[in-house]
Amino acid sequence: MRNRVASRAVAILLGLIAAIGLATMAAGAAHAEGEAIQGTLRDGFTKQPVAGVTITVTDDAGFEESVVTAEDGTWVVEVPEPGKYTVTLDEETIPDGVATPTKNPLVTTADPGTPRFINFALGSRERDVTSTWDRAAQLTVEGLRYGLVLALAAVGLSLIYGTTGLTNFAHGEIITFGAIITWWLNVSVGLHLIPAAILGVALAGVFGFFNDVGLWRPLRKRGTGLIAMMIVSIGLALALQNLYLIFFGGASSPYADYDAQAGIEFGPVSLTPKDIVSIILAIVILTVAGLALLKTRVGKATRAVADNPALAASSGIDVERVILVVWISGAALAGLGGILLAMTQQVSYLMGQQTLLLVFAAVTLGGLGTAFGALVGSLVVGIFVQVSTLWIPTELKNVAALGVLILVLLIRPQGILGRRSRVG
Repeated sequence: MRNRVASRAVAILLGLIAAIGLATMAAGAAHAEGEAIQGTLRDGFTKQPVAGVTITVTDDAGFEESVVTAEDGTWVVEVPEPGKYTVTLDEETIPDGVATPTKNPLVTTADPGTPRFINFALGSRERDVTSTWDRAAQLTVEGLRYGLVLALAAVGLSLIYGTTGLTNFAHGEIITFGAIITWWLNVSVGLHLIPAAILGVALAGVFGFFNDVGLWRPLRKRGTGLIAMMIVSIGLALALQNLYLIFFGGASSPYADYDAQAGIEFGPVSLTPKDIVSIILAIVILTVAGLALLKTRVGKATRAVADNPALAASSGIDVERVILVVWISGAALAGLGGILLAMTQQVSYLMGQQTLLLVFAAVTLGGLGTAFGALVGSLVVGIFVQVSTLWIPTELKNVAALGVLILVLLIRPQGILGRRSRVG
């Protein structure tokens, strides 16, 4: 019996690997059209696009081409071949009230058949002279927003782990699914972002339904071990990434609505309207999810299954039905998190993979399998990631967050809200 289950798990994994291979070859054919260097020029504090700025791309072989940023701040330069290029911003063309970039020119490498994204760091002249306390206030609020977005994804991941024991490395692709399907509805179909986002969240829930019914439930019924299921989730993540690459492409893209907005000043803090809406929406959704876990029958059943599945089943709880509800709601929350994340970072086929490590850190820090622990852990990670840039380079902010995770777990291995478990 064990051999048969193992052979089926291996067959599934080999099928996923084959799908990855086919997807990769198709992606290579789809994106072999040429190389490009592109970006979006924005004011670092108001988030508004900066138009009319001249950007020049050169290489050592004599190639040189200049473009002017469009009304939405975007610019694209088609380059003749892969290789190293120098991108220079003409500081004389920068509008009044916007600071010169902190680093100019920039050197980048164009990869075969793949657009290379590069952005100059600009900021308002008035905001460049703010004090450390003003910067700390701004970064704290930005961290709160980022932590709430992480929490939407982390709560679903934590509930799935709590009810099934599955460490799902494909959870990041659910985040990406919500963002990409909303982008398709908004940009390709032409729906306004709000109805597109509502449909995107609903379709993410449907995606979670088919994840459980089509893959994870059959594996559970066959008695597949958690290690084998974790490996299957890694293969699924890789396959989905390549499918997203084929469907969406390697370039990042914004939504058609609410892309460029002026910041609203709240003392030392500047927030765009979409930032404010994201914070309020995330708080409302997370509050509703928390009350549902505490007050509803399904929520109480979910907590019972997370505590002891065998005892919950013997008490008359339909464990598989509870797990299905967790998958649908967890995927819908992750999809919403992806949509809110894409509103500030743009849509990318790798956005879920790039966020997954911090989501895992938040779940582990808060306490494995606890939804409220995932919320607390996400807020800690989100705020620390942003505020840490006061002292360390931006490129190392995720490393700093993981360092805090290690320190906390050395003191409290079960996480902030986790419970100690007996061994032996």
